[in-house]
Amino acid sequence: MAVSDFVGGKEEKELFDRGLARIMLRTTSQSMTKRTQLVFQHDAKLYKLQTVVTALVPFSALTGTQQSLFKVSSEGDHVVVTEGTIFHPQGGGQPSDEGTMTAAADSAVFHVAAARKDDAGLVLHLGHFGVDGARFEVGQAVEQTLDAEKRLLHSRFHTAGHVLGAAVRHLLEQEIDGFDELKASHFPDSAACEFRGLIDGRWKGPIQERLDDYVRRAMPVEIDWWDEDDFRANGLGRLIPERSQAAPGEKLRVVKIVGAEVYPCGGTHVDTTDLCGKTTVKKIARTKGTSRISYTVA
Repeated sequence: MAVSDFVGGKEEKELFDRGLARIMLRTTSQSMTKRTQLVFQHDAKLYKLQTVVTALVPFSALTGTQQSLFKVSSEGDHVVVTEGTIFHPQGGGQPSDEGTMTAAADSAVFHVAAARKDDAGLVLHLGHFGVDGARFEVGQAVEQTLDAEKRLLHSRFHTAGHVLGAAVRHLLEQEIDGFDELKASHFPDSAACEFRGLIDGRWKGPIQERLDDYVRRAMPVEIDWWDEDDFRANGLGRLIPERSQAAPGEKLRVVKIVGAEVYPCGGTHVDTTDLCGKTTVKKIARTKGTSRISYTVA
């Protein structure tokens, strides 16, 4: 049955549209030979991108799993999927990018409030259209534009978190029983790195000194692509991430803080460590065999 053939009340029509949208998004996931191209992983300073819409659905039509990726949504929100994206989806401790998409052919504007990547590798851009009601169409060319100021802030915090992790590892790997880096948050209001092992408060000063040194030295921050053998050849087999972090057949993305550490990482970064700005250790908290070192960037 064609959409134009639908007969029924308003409530039945909404249910029909919702089901149709789910089918469209599922078909898009199954038919795309490639996942959404993560353009930002190759050029973190690209703030505009011409791309093509591959799916457009109301938020309410997403599967339960897809909806659960977003903590907040509003009535009338939609999700747009495109061939490529410069929007970093929240993950790896880094917040989602924000910005807009505009149609090249008409006045349609989509305000991107959040982005997430689903299990199929599609980046779901959540947001709302402008007040004039204009919408995109599948196959339509659009221009993505980032909030560049927020992107730069997120990049500074992300790089600073890795620099802090490197400083702590180099100081304490041989000093703390069972030491290892666990996870990190690079959100501006809750930035912190977690480590296995109990780090005494007396280390706060030496950690700050090492951190200041790494920032001051303007160490290059480089992006590379490794397979599992590359990790082992560099003595970093312990860092091999899950294969699901890359598309089948693709290498894994790593960030190298030259002269300090290498990290598997899909996020965005500044070019040299001095561009993080003044990075300050706030507090060392300890609980249940782990330590959490919070930090700020100014």
